[in-house]
Amino acid sequence: MPLPLSLYFCLFFLFLFPSPSLSSLTELPTLMAVKASLDPQNKFLTSWTANTDPCSGSFEGVACNEQGLVANISLQGKGLSGTLPEALASLKSLTGLYLHFNALSGKIPKGISRLSQLSDLYLNVNNLSGEIPSEIGDMSNLQVLQLCYNKLTGSIPTQLGNLRRLSVLALQYNQLTGAIPASLGDLQMLTRLDLSFNSFFSSIPLTLVNPPILEVLDVRNNSLTGIVPSGLKRLNGGLQYKNNPGLCGVGFSGLNICKATDSLNPNRPEPFEPGNLSSKTLPESVPLKSDCGKTQCSKPSKSPQIGAILGAIGVIIALAVIGLFTFAWYRRRQQKIGSAFDTSDSRLSTDQVKEIHRKSVSPLISLEYSNGWDPVSKGRSGFSQEVLESFMFNLEDVERATQCFSEVNLLGKGNFSSIYKGVLRDGSVVAVKCIAKTSCKSDEADFLKGLKIVTSLKHESLVRLRGFCCSKGRGECFLIYDFVPNGSLLEYLDVQGGSGKVLEWSTRVSIINGIAEGIVYLHGNRGTKPAIVHQNISAEKVLIDGRYNPLLSDSGLHKLLADDIVFSTLKASAAMGYLAPEYTNTGRFTEKSDVYAFGMIVFQILTGKRIITQSTRHGAESSKFEDFVDMNLEGKFSELEAAKLGRIAWLCTHDSPNQRPSMENVMQELSGPISSS
Repeated sequence: MPLPLSLYFCLFFLFLFPSPSLSSLTELPTLMAVKASLDPQNKFLTSWTANTDPCSGSFEGVACNEQGLVANISLQGKGLSGTLPEALASLKSLTGLYLHFNALSGKIPKGISRLSQLSDLYLNVNNLSGEIPSEIGDMSNLQVLQLCYNKLTGSIPTQLGNLRRLSVLALQYNQLTGAIPASLGDLQMLTRLDLSFNSFFSSIPLTLVNPPILEVLDVRNNSLTGIVPSGLKRLNGGLQYKNNPGLCGVGFSGLNICKATDSLNPNRPEPFEPGNLSSKTLPESVPLKSDCGKTQCSKPSKSPQIGAILGAIGVIIALAVIGLFTFAWYRRRQQKIGSAFDTSDSRLSTDQVKEIHRKSVSPLISLEYSNGWDPVSKGRSGFSQEVLESFMFNLEDVERATQCFSEVNLLGKGNFSSIYKGVLRDGSVVAVKCIAKTSCKSDEADFLKGLKIVTSLKHESLVRLRGFCCSKGRGECFLIYDFVPNGSLLEYLDVQGGSGKVLEWSTRVSIINGIAEGIVYLHGNRGTKPAIVHQNISAEKVLIDGRYNPLLSDSGLHKLLADDIVFSTLKASAAMGYLAPEYTNTGRFTEKSDVYAFGMIVFQILTGKRIITQSTRHGAESSKFEDFVDMNLEGKFSELEAAKLGRIAWLCTHDSPNQRPSMENVMQELSGPISSS
């Protein structure tokens, strides 16, 4: 009996547009094979079961596209101790593979190159060994290749130069050797190339000058020799080359000026034609010396005498090379590798990695914590699981958000920190405060205690801390805050009449109330956090959000900073009049010193001026409005409110701390009825 026409149409559409459940079920056997390889003891991927739809949300770390095919596998920091399976190659729609910060071993399968849609490949911080498959060069959509902190050997495949969309190539802390392929200079989208802490030899290829948007080139702690291409000077601080004794160059800090005997001629094109030399024995960036003339090379002599001489020279060269490698090996063993929060020269051990896995299941785990600065190891930090899952970011996320700390994203730079604008993977805009290790408290316990305090601060009048990351490689700690779009209160002071930045009266009153609420929260001890003194309240520290609400920034920051850094910030506070007079005698900050700074800010908001004079204080005391109310308001303000706020500011800035009200009393006065007396 023939099928109805409608049924034919149904079958036709099911064939063309399979439902998500049917599509995902076709990949279920592949995912189960992946699970068996990554987690052979079934300890961590227990949610991956053979009778469940992978796209239903029950498969931990698996995300699917609209066609019901697996598009993303995010299993970073899960404690996986298996191997990478060839079965991964069957997930044809995979765009992101995040397996970093596990304990995976074995080789990288060549079949992974068949993931033609893959853009992000994160295999860093594992125990992977063997060579980097040259087939990876066929992955045309690859943008980020993270293989650092493994045990990879061999050389860099020249085929990686075919990855035209690649922006980040991170191979640091492996056992790679050979020359740096000149083909990497063909990567026009490359922004970061990290080859540090390996055993690369020969020269830095001239072609690495070519990538137009390259910002970071790190080749520290290798055995490189020859001239550093002068075109790399444009990278400024983005070029790192320390601990390569054989490098030389002009205009590079810490490098000797090159001699005539240095091997690399900067005018010589690369890669050199290998002629009859095998590319396996001579990488393309190795500089070739020739005694031939400029026009034509002479034919080699067949004289036995010359042959003997050449043989002797070959033996000498071989012995010299062996000696150099022995010296380089010894030097690397003795070398002290710099660390931001650790003086150890070793990276994370497998046991430490496993310890971190047990303590946190967060996908935002810092990859850069050294074994001497590790808040989550052995439970000694005192951080709760909620804090670990919510606050810990990794360096890759920070660098990706800020485009590797591009100058375009630089919001400001001070004596001890820089602030960059960034965009996280979820699209949210953040401000990243970068603090150098030398500016942080040197005692680890004190620093961790301060970090715990900073993460405990949560109030609608404080800038929200999104997370933190401490990088031993960069020697910096990063605090990631919500980005506040309308700048600081400082930008709304001393503005010209008619300017768009002249705040209305109601907005000024709202800002004063919001700042007071934030300080009350800091001073109060509500059981969930200790009472703290801000110490550095100023118009610059009050940020204005999109609705013109005030957000107090840098709350608790002094708990992380070294004492001399904290003291250095006082100069600006003193110059602007925020520093309470008793500090000169006592050298101590108290809640009353915060009250004094708050009073000065109230005066600034009322007057619209940065500098507060004695006549301003007298005008507030006697309710002489022309002396303490901004003329830009053109009389559009409440005299009763102005009188009350002026008196509060006057009381808060009393010379004697005993005569100043507490912030709780200030808040009660602000929220109380306006008196006409």
